[in-house]
Amino acid sequence: MEKHWVKLLTTAHPAQAEMTKQMLEEHGLHSVIINKQDSSYRFGQVELYVHESTEAQARDLMAEVERGDHEG
Repeated sequence: MEKHWVKLLTTAHPAQAEMTKQMLEEHGLHSVIINKQDSSYRFGQVELYVHESTEAQARDLMAEVERGDHEG
Protein backbone atom coordinates (compact mmCIF):
# COMPACT_ATOMS: atom_id res chain seq x y z
CA MET A 1 0.00 0.00 0.00
CA GLU A 2 1.27 3.45 -0.83
CA LYS A 3 2.19 5.93 1.86
CA HIS A 4 -0.45 8.05 3.55
CA TRP A 5 -3.21 5.43 3.47
CA VAL A 6 -4.70 4.12 6.71
CA LYS A 7 -6.66 0.97 7.42
CA LEU A 8 -10.23 1.90 8.25
CA LEU A 9 -11.83 -1.54 8.41
CA THR A 10 -10.82 -5.18 8.68
CA THR A 11 -13.49 -7.82 8.20
CA ALA A 12 -13.97 -11.42 7.17
CA HIS A 13 -17.02 -10.36 5.13
CA PRO A 14 -16.24 -8.90 1.69
CA ALA A 15 -19.81 -7.60 1.35
CA GLN A 16 -19.37 -5.44 4.46
CA ALA A 17 -16.23 -3.91 3.00
CA GLU A 18 -17.97 -3.26 -0.33
CA MET A 19 -20.97 -1.61 1.34
CA THR A 20 -18.70 0.60 3.42
CA LYS A 21 -16.67 1.52 0.33
CA GLN A 22 -19.85 2.43 -1.54
CA MET A 23 -21.09 4.61 1.33
CA LEU A 24 -17.75 6.42 1.46
CA GLU A 25 -17.73 6.92 -2.33
CA GLU A 26 -21.26 8.40 -2.14
CA HIS A 27 -19.78 11.05 0.17
CA GLY A 28 -16.85 11.75 -2.13
CA LEU A 29 -14.26 9.77 -0.15
CA HIS A 30 -12.01 7.51 -2.18
CA SER A 31 -11.22 4.13 -0.63
CA VAL A 32 -9.41 0.95 -1.61
CA ILE A 33 -10.21 -2.65 -0.71
CA ILE A 34 -7.47 -5.22 -0.35
CA ASN A 35 -8.78 -8.77 -0.24
CA LYS A 36 -6.40 -11.01 1.69
CA GLN A 37 -8.76 -13.99 1.75
CA ASP A 38 -7.68 -17.33 0.42
CA SER A 39 -9.49 -17.76 -2.89
CA SER A 40 -10.21 -21.46 -2.35
CA TYR A 41 -11.31 -21.60 1.26
CA ARG A 42 -12.48 -18.04 1.96
CA PHE A 43 -10.60 -17.58 5.19
CA GLY A 44 -8.62 -14.47 5.94
CA GLN A 45 -9.44 -10.79 6.00
CA VAL A 46 -10.58 -8.02 3.72
CA GLU A 47 -9.15 -4.58 4.49
CA LEU A 48 -10.51 -1.17 3.54
CA TYR A 49 -8.13 1.80 3.33
CA VAL A 50 -8.70 5.54 3.02
CA HIS A 51 -6.22 8.35 2.51
CA GLU A 52 -5.05 9.80 5.80
CA SER A 53 -6.43 13.22 4.82
CA THR A 54 -9.98 11.80 4.82
CA GLU A 55 -9.66 9.37 7.75
CA ALA A 56 -11.50 11.55 10.29
CA GLN A 57 -14.41 12.19 7.92
CA ALA A 58 -14.61 8.49 7.01
CA ARG A 59 -14.61 7.44 10.68
CA ASP A 60 -17.33 10.01 11.43
CA LEU A 61 -19.49 8.62 8.62
CA MET A 62 -18.99 5.06 9.85
CA ALA A 63 -19.94 6.13 13.38
CA GLU A 64 -23.11 7.80 12.06
CA VAL A 65 -24.09 4.59 10.28
CA GLU A 66 -23.47 2.50 13.39
CA ARG A 67 -25.63 4.88 15.47
CA GLY A 68 -28.34 4.89 12.81
CA ASP A 69 -28.00 8.65 12.20
CA HIS A 70 -27.06 8.24 8.53
CA GLU A 71 -29.64 8.93 5.87
CA GLY A 72 -28.26 7.25 2.76
